[in-house]
Amino acid sequence: MIRALLKAFLRRVFRPALSADRPIAAQRRLLQRFGALTPVPSGVRYKTIDMGGVRGDLVTGRLQRVKHAILYLHGGGYCIGSPSAYRILTGTLAKSAGIPVYVPDYRLAPEHPHPAALEDALSAYRWLIADGYLPQCIAVVGDSAGAGLTLALCLALRSEHERLPAALALISPWVDLACRGDTLTALADRDPMLSPAGLKRWARDYLGDLPADHPLCSPIYAELSGLPPMLIQVGSEEIVLSDSTRLAQRAKQAGVEVELRRFDGLWHDFQLHVGMLRESRAALKDIATFVRQFVGVSLTDTGGHAAIRAAKPG
Repeated sequence: MIRALLKAFLRRVFRPALSADRPIAAQRRLLQRFGALTPVPSGVRYKTIDMGGVRGDLVTGRLQRVKHAILYLHGGGYCIGSPSAYRILTGTLAKSAGIPVYVPDYRLAPEHPHPAALEDALSAYRWLIADGYLPQCIAVVGDSAGAGLTLALCLALRSEHERLPAALALISPWVDLACRGDTLTALADRDPMLSPAGLKRWARDYLGDLPADHPLCSPIYAELSGLPPMLIQVGSEEIVLSDSTRLAQRAKQAGVEVELRRFDGLWHDFQLHVGMLRESRAALKDIATFVRQFVGVSLTDTGGHAAIRAAKPG
């Protein structure tokens, strides 16, 4: 019942609000209101910090590992979204994983097209390294456009011969700004969140003069060998479903360890509804387990530490 009501609400409120003809400023206000009205998990702290010139959230639970970190890159089509709009998700993740979560407030298009978001993601990751985190103790998690940005971050690090993070968790990844996936049309009437026209508008705003298949904007077209292990979560009702299935196939062909988990009857970024859907809670717990496995936290270790490393003041 809750799932059906939530899906109907998204279809009637969110999808029209994120349509191609709505101003970006109005879309941003809607997502901010959604975040402001969503209760955050108990026992979680949010602090504004500076990550190498990029402001953002440091999200911590009661017990946190001091040597491990999650870098979270939020979604929003590269045009909307912010750390504060994702606090229920990042707070739940920090609490479940027992690992501090860093959420950069990267620059958004159309004011700041590519490569602004990528530059900010790189700055945040390099700041974590400079602050003492080892790459093998860092996982990067991203949703939607943030998942595409997660892959672009790793591709850029690889090209600069820098060490990559230990693992990537990708939620409803949008990795094809050329919008060539078959589910873009096949599921257009079933997706309660996104429309093909809305995605194409965000893509134009982010790409600027670049071709839509530029590998740092559309990582589905990149050479993926050498990337960290990936967990991909996707709903069966989203128009970017084929982004996930094609990405998993191409990653496997490139020799990347990848696991694709499809959630029947669910939609884009359903993990944001962790306060209402048991499937959302299970999905985020799954991500937390995956992250802990690859950053070197024992799956049986629940002790953690009472304090995290001192953060630079925001």
